[in-house]
Amino acid sequence: MSGAARVGVARVGVARVGVAWADFEVAAPAMAAFVRERLLAHPHRYLATTRADGSPRLSGIELTIHAGQVWIGSMPGSCKMADLRRDPRLAIHSGCDDPPALQGDARLSGVALFEEDEAVKADFLVAAGGGPPGPFELVRLRITQASTAREAEGRDHLVIDAWRPGGPVRSLERR
Repeated sequence: MSGAARVGVARVGVARVGVAWADFEVAAPAMAAFVRERLLAHPHRYLATTRADGSPRLSGIELTIHAGQVWIGSMPGSCKMADLRRDPRLAIHSGCDDPPALQGDARLSGVALFEEDEAVKADFLVAAGGGPPGPFELVRLRITQASTAREAEGRDHLVIDAWRPGGPVRSLERR
């Protein structure tokens, strides 16, 4: 973990929080499969970060799930990466389909860890199918919560699932 990530993690009062994607898949395989499917259903997702003044920032992002991790790449100096260096907490939303094609959506919350190892970054580019030329910033997500929302089979109510590391998947029906 880079010095910047350690400073940011310490700043928000958490040391070593969350789990890797691979740990989520082991702990909650069916939910992780649904989250993966929803995250990869659309090329763009939404990233929520916190600006320096404490207000929220919402950014469109692309992400890659590779080698047991969720990865987010960005151009150097982007506002979202500056936000994450200051406060590494983030949330990602999958986006969703318009009815009647609605399949549900997924959300991940966690902490960003900046990756500085050039070999890891090169491996990421191969897994992501390339990227723009030149330098880029790369973070991996430590997951602190996952949640999904989908219509029940009868399409008469929503089923909301939530998971946190160390706990079971909890389901709630909203009618």
